[in-house]
Amino acid sequence: MEFLEVIKKRHSVRSYKPDPVEQEKLAVILEAAMLAPTAANRQAFKVIVIDTNGRKEDLKKIYNPAWFGEAPLVLGVCAIPGGCWVRNDKKNYSDVDAAIVMDHIILAATDLGLGTCWIAAFNLEAAKELLGLDDTMEPVAFTPLGYAREITSSKARKSLDELVIYK
Repeated sequence: MEFLEVIKKRHSVRSYKPDPVEQEKLAVILEAAMLAPTAANRQAFKVIVIDTNGRKEDLKKIYNPAWFGEAPLVLGVCAIPGGCWVRNDKKNYSDVDAAIVMDHIILAATDLGLGTCWIAAFNLEAAKELLGLDDTMEPVAFTPLGYAREITSSKARKSLDELVIYK
């Protein structure tokens, strides 16, 4: 698929088939995460791959809608703030780096015919507890990963005139 086509095709999937994700496809997605650019190339992140089999009730503690645990996998991107680049005004780039990693995951999944849905409105404490994370790792975003039950994509977007400023 051409890159712009992948971007246009990507949408939030909220209904998944139980079909497993092939290990080869997961490997490509994780490689895309590894290749994501991070500030000063610090790569201070971890991707957590969660098998949803037998864990659907636990996953509801992180994010309640049933479809969150419907896909065979959930991926979580965690930042390691202590290892990230910090700008001279003390801005820590851990959230930015983690967001770039998640974007690479989601676009790679789309290219491989898999569905995802970026989840940021999760229960932080439940996520840290369920995943056994210490204070050095901060969950930033999650996504189910699987085959979409239905393909629906309708994105309202602002015009470029509303989004771009030329100086």
